[in-house]
Amino acid sequence: MSFFSGINFFIIFTFFSIIGIILGVNGCREYIKKYVLILFSLVFAFLIYSKITFIYLILFIFYEFFVIDIFLKLKSKKHIHLAYFVFLGLLPLIVSRILPFVSHTKWGFLGISYITFKVIQMLIEINDGIIKEVKFFEYFLFMIFFPTISSGPIDRSDRFLKDLKSKISKNEYLEKLGQGLEYILTGLFYKIVLSQLIFDKMDIFSKDHAVVHLILYMYLYGFYLFFDFAGYSLMAVGASKVFGIDTPMNFNKPFLAKDLKDFWNRWHISLSHWFRDFVFNRLVFKMFKNKTFKSQLTIAMSAYIVDMLLMGIWHGLSFSYLIYGLYHGIFLAITECIQKTKFYKKHKREKIFKYVSIFITFNIVMFGFFIFSGKFTEVLKIVIRRLF
Repeated sequence: MSFFSGINFFIIFTFFSIIGIILGVNGCREYIKKYVLILFSLVFAFLIYSKITFIYLILFIFYEFFVIDIFLKLKSKKHIHLAYFVFLGLLPLIVSRILPFVSHTKWGFLGISYITFKVIQMLIEINDGIIKEVKFFEYFLFMIFFPTISSGPIDRSDRFLKDLKSKISKNEYLEKLGQGLEYILTGLFYKIVLSQLIFDKMDIFSKDHAVVHLILYMYLYGFYLFFDFAGYSLMAVGASKVFGIDTPMNFNKPFLAKDLKDFWNRWHISLSHWFRDFVFNRLVFKMFKNKTFKSQLTIAMSAYIVDMLLMGIWHGLSFSYLIYGLYHGIFLAITECIQKTKFYKKHKREKIFKYVSIFITFNIVMFGFFIFSGKFTEVLKIVIRRLF
């Protein structure tokens, strides 16, 4: 059984949803809602992960709580630095990424990277004074909340806890429930129907290295990735709403983006905004403060490249992911340069300029997905072999 896939998942989800709807309609108290959601999330995790992986998950969540709790208690001391605790928080993820390269042993579980980012967000916001206290069961639910545990969207702890603690009227809940069910059905259509249809066509072209077939594969893969991931995200958001949680949306018409900056405000929004808030903005501030470069433009361009390279590494340590991150970083830096020009400022509001920008951005994005798919690396190896 896997998340949002297979008849067994949806039978259990339907049963839990009925309980969730009864509690939602009757306006259950916060502590009941909290413990019911913890129970549901634990049941799903136990059924979906193997026994050993489930144990890894629970140990990981306890370990990260220990890291957060120690930092919360010691952060006021002079010799305590955020970087040490961020490293400790990242350590299980780093081990899970590196271990397959140095050993046949595999450690980790589906969703470890998403949970790790929640941990890092909490550590940074404790350091900033935004988070004053961390209660174990609230933390535990935030980490293990079943609709988002495997592939996001990446929520923020303060927003999640606000939903958990808020009491809404019956009518407000029913409105939220209706929207949630609509998202679940749309997500199912995206993931099970549209993405599968595209995948079947894409699979035909994946075996051929003719230029025309590679181009067709590139576009099909881009749409497949969208419908597969956006479908999952919609179901996750919809399932969250059934239980009264407004998990943030992850996609907003990304293929209509007018430039790459606009694209990353529309694609995998929770991830790109996480990197914006906790990597890009802080890196820019640090470089300004340290006067790393004289030019503000150079600082922004450098920050984009580092930010996207780290995002590529977050996906994995394969060559394709590294190149994908670097590719987007470079094009974001180019976008920053273009937007400073007189030509851009003069024409940016013109309709034809907008349509051309969307077309160019769409194709840059699609080639990026071609790199992400691993097909680019495969073709590159063939070209190098033929040349040498």
